[in-house]
Order: sequence, then C-alpha cells, then structure tokens
Amino acid sequence: MKISQRSKCEEMATFELYRRSTIGMCLTETLDEMVQNGDLSPEIAIQVLVQFDKSMTEALEAQVKTKVTIKGHLHTYRFCDNVWTFILQDALFKSEESQENVSRVKIVACDSKLLTQ
Repeated sequence: MKISQRSKCEEMATFELYRRSTIGMCLTETLDEMVQNGDLSPEIAIQVLVQFDKSMTEALEAQVKTKVTIKGHLHTYRFCDNVWTFILQDALFKSEESQENVSRVKIVACDSKLLTQ
C-alpha cells in the first residue's frame, strides 16, 4: 500500500498542497521506504503526512509576513472542490525589496479555514 492513498474522509480534513514541494516529496518518499521496509506502519505514515500538511499551513500563516503583487497574462483558471488554480504566463512578482519575472507559473490557492472543519 502506498501511503499517499487515503480515504475520502481523511482527504476532506486537510489540503495536501505542500506535499508536491521538495520537502513534501522527500518526506513522502522516505515514509514510503520506511513502510516498505516494515519500519513504520501505513497508518503512522499517513498521520505524519497529515501533521505535515497542518504544520506547513500553520508555519506559513504565522511566519511569512511579506506581501507580493503578481501581474501576468491569465492562461487558465479553475475552481474545483474549494481550490482555485491559476496558470499565468509572463508573470511579474513584485515585493517591497525586489521583483522577479517568470515565464509560466501555477498558483494553487485555498481557504486555510477549511482545514479546521
């Protein structure tokens, strides 16, 4: 059993946005390996991933204070299951300190208050 497989009930309890980040992918791969080697049960591995999801959301909410303005050409947008997805082309990210041009960016946004339901 791959630990990324979860029941519908568990899926609704938390967003899995940060699992596709570098640290999230490394954590998932490590947990998968530990489950395959018999060092960890699949249930414990899923609990670790759920806690990772919650902790990432809380840490970013509490510790990141920088505001960024994003301008670009909207290529695609979608709203499904309370999650917005935007794909921008030729985007300009601008903060108080700097600005950065990006040829293509995917932005996934959701309401963090839904995590507590």
